[in-house]
Amino acid sequence: MAKKYLKKSGLLLVILSIAISFTFALPSLVQAAKYTMVIAHHYPVDMTNNEVHPALHRFKTRVETETKGGIEVRIFGGMVLGTEIEYTKKAQLGKTVQSAVLSSGAFSSFFPKYQVITTPFLFPDYNTAWAFFNSEWYANFMHEMRRKTGLRWIGMFDDGGGFVAFTNDKRLIKTPEDMKGLLIRVEENPAHIAVIEALGAKAVPLEWGQVPTALMTNVADGQFNAPGLNAAMKFWESCEYTSWTGHIYNTLNWVVNDEWFKSLPEDYQSVILRAAREAVMYGHGLSDHLTNLGWQKCVEEFKAAYIPTAEEKEAFKKIMQPAFYEWATEEFGLKPEFIHEVWNKVDEINKELGEEYWNKWGK
Repeated sequence: MAKKYLKKSGLLLVILSIAISFTFALPSLVQAAKYTMVIAHHYPVDMTNNEVHPALHRFKTRVETETKGGIEVRIFGGMVLGTEIEYTKKAQLGKTVQSAVLSSGAFSSFFPKYQVITTPFLFPDYNTAWAFFNSEWYANFMHEMRRKTGLRWIGMFDDGGGFVAFTNDKRLIKTPEDMKGLLIRVEENPAHIAVIEALGAKAVPLEWGQVPTALMTNVADGQFNAPGLNAAMKFWESCEYTSWTGHIYNTLNWVVNDEWFKSLPEDYQSVILRAAREAVMYGHGLSDHLTNLGWQKCVEEFKAAYIPTAEEKEAFKKIMQPAFYEWATEEFGLKPEFIHEVWNKVDEINKELGEEYWNKWGK
């Protein structure tokens, strides 16, 4: 009996010694976080109805794993840290917030030249848009932003799915003529007001929170957002028609305080950049998936749903792009040569992609 007890005791001592050894070895494997990265965004704290929150969690997992806990990533969605403008100003200070995800309208208030990206029909498809935002030209553009704002760009998400669709309760939109007389809610963005009114519609600038009530009470006949968002908001309850014109490609830019970033060890900086790239690609996939699901739901629920032909989109473009150009150069102050530089770069990238795909897989 004593021998049996001693054997058990010996086994327990071995287990205990191993546990103690592991405990003292643990800090080398999972150390206490030396750095904290607080990321703020305005999307719901939900892993299923948007691309931003799950993509940021993928980023969090990789960063915390590869730095062995050296960086703790904390994610705050749903604007709990303030509006987009408010939490991005906090990111500029870098004390309580180190990183922010913000929409194109909010981003333009920090870096006005970004308004050029809201050009109607700037991108013909997702591949061209993603290649543009991954290009050396765009990297240099964002370095200019960094020098002026103290914020370093680390990625771009598709805001709600990127390409937008009209919804309205009057008629199905197929051509620019169908827009005449409609009251269309727009963001409080003068560029959107200019291009919508060029189509003969009346722009109704409203904050996002006012949109559902405005549609229900006929303050606005319609609005435009990506199909996934239109479906999530169940806009068929106030509108009968939807048309996926894709006239605007909505973006979300992801930035980090540059001083905080440069205070990190170089290997940690590399981890953040690589993890951000992966999170962005993951977000693109989620966004595209949610957009397709959203459009299919819109097709089922709206009285009529329509995707304009290439010729019909060109008719919209011929009206909307000149209206944007006039506003951007005469009222907003963008230089004509800069606008054409951006437009030409997008066209160049689109052409290069076509040639690359054909040379690799078409021959």
